[in-house]
Amino acid sequence: MQRVLVIGAGFMGAGIAQVCAQAGHQVSLVDVKPGVLAKAMAGMEVSLGKLARKGLLREEPSEVLARVSPVDGLDSAAQADWIIEAAPEIEALKLELFARLDRLAKPDTPLASNTSSIPISRLASATSHPERVLGLHFFGPVPLMGLVEVVKGERTAPEVFERGMAFIRALGKHPVRVERDIPGFVMNRVFAAAFREAADLVAAGVTTAEDLDAGMRLGYGWNAGPFEVADNAGLDTFVLIDRFLKSMGENDLVVRSGLVEKLVEQGRLGRKAGKGFYDYTPEGKRVPRKQE
Repeated sequence: MQRVLVIGAGFMGAGIAQVCAQAGHQVSLVDVKPGVLAKAMAGMEVSLGKLARKGLLREEPSEVLARVSPVDGLDSAAQADWIIEAAPEIEALKLELFARLDRLAKPDTPLASNTSSIPISRLASATSHPERVLGLHFFGPVPLMGLVEVVKGERTAPEVFERGMAFIRALGKHPVRVERDIPGFVMNRVFAAAFREAADLVAAGVTTAEDLDAGMRLGYGWNAGPFEVADNAGLDTFVLIDRFLKSMGENDLVVRSGLVEKLVEQGRLGRKAGKGFYDYTPEGKRVPRKQE
């Protein structure tokens, strides 16, 4: 059993905490907003219950959940064997966190980021030990998705990178090696290019989000269409990623139509807000978007 500190209790952070607890680790889950922590714990209880009913848990949901401790500070960083940052995709916020964690954590504790777009080397620059910083980019919903990108920064020590690979395998996930630290890494660059074209086609009135999602599921074997993926991740997160990629000169990966920004301005943030490209029932069931 290892002690894992997960920073950020949103959609991704809560999922990361859950899979770490499922693997037998003792998890501290921190967020500055108490309401977010309470929501995360309730969501994990529901998720674990569903997995148990499907026969996918080796123990009772309550036993897994008991290994997750919600906390409101970084004090547990000093005892952690792994630290995984899953804060919002805002570089300044992440840099501040990594600077603090570098001072608080044990010297041999890897500092990992779940960032989906920011180069790991930029985050490591805030620390005095960049050799222990790496990327562990999970895909959501984390308990159901089998993929994690393990990203090597410019100064990540080879042994830390290999520890990351082993840690992800021990969680029951498939690690994808990312040997070069570029914006968006591997999988998000591929998805971003597809999503850019999908969003621009819908914005131009060529097709609908529903039909394009169906086409990608039925024609290309995707488990979920690009707009379903976007709603699950949060459209506000997509806007932050686009802004960062644009700041890095990665214009080919950015939606050109402004469609996502318009939805965010309307409060359509995705599943977490009950509306995005689709509408959602209070229970989270997806339904076709109502015309406004």
